[in-house]
Amino acid sequence: MSLPSSAPARITDPAPDDWNAWRTARAASVTAPTGNLALVETRWLPAGTEADPEAERQGLPPDVRVTTLERADILTGEPEQGLRFWDARSPAIQHFSHIDTFGFDPAWVTRATFTPVAADRRIPFEYIRDNGGSRGMIVPGDISLSLDGVDYTLAAFDDEGTLLLVFGDPTNGVETYGSGRFLFVPREDGGETVTLDFNRAFVPPCGFSAQYNCPLPPPQNRLHLPVRAGERLPVFRDGHTIG
Repeated sequence: MSLPSSAPARITDPAPDDWNAWRTARAASVTAPTGNLALVETRWLPAGTEADPEAERQGLPPDVRVTTLERADILTGEPEQGLRFWDARSPAIQHFSHIDTFGFDPAWVTRATFTPVAADRRIPFEYIRDNGGSRGMIVPGDISLSLDGVDYTLAAFDDEGTLLLVFGDPTNGVETYGSGRFLFVPREDGGETVTLDFNRAFVPPCGFSAQYNCPLPPPQNRLHLPVRAGERLPVFRDGHTIG
């Protein structure tokens, strides 16, 4: 990692204990009965069909749960109903070992400027299973920072009140998950300063189950600098892989 010593507003005193607690919570989250590793099927229903999870649940093993989800059709914008099937004893959970992670590095915790924009601004995000199509996501502001002498204006969309940054870097496909990683960026009392702790960059859900359709980093979120911080890849026993 080669961030310069002159990187602006770097934080030098984050708490590694909190980071270790975050790692423990991540492992518990992905192995939960409806965690990332438990998703065994995502089924999109024909237009006009109402999802009925209770009916789908009939006759399934007790470890399987069924939930609903909705999205907009990528071409028409019309709502689509879907079902997700979660197996608390899925092969991925059975063979899961751990999430390989870079060591904690305080140099990868930095402050940035958040500039709000019009509430209806949308930026196109390609999704991993949309065959090159894009979906417009509301991006409530720009995150501006400098890394290794390069200025960036990053786009993070709102995820239930928290900014979610989808970013890529040269480690993808070599040392980290190939399609990029995610990072939650909490806003501090709605102010103009945000903290990016790349030690908490995480493998997106599609790195744990092929049944997810994750957004890919837009061009402005692709960093030139290898980000050797945060999660690398999930590790499985007995040669198990995510299909």
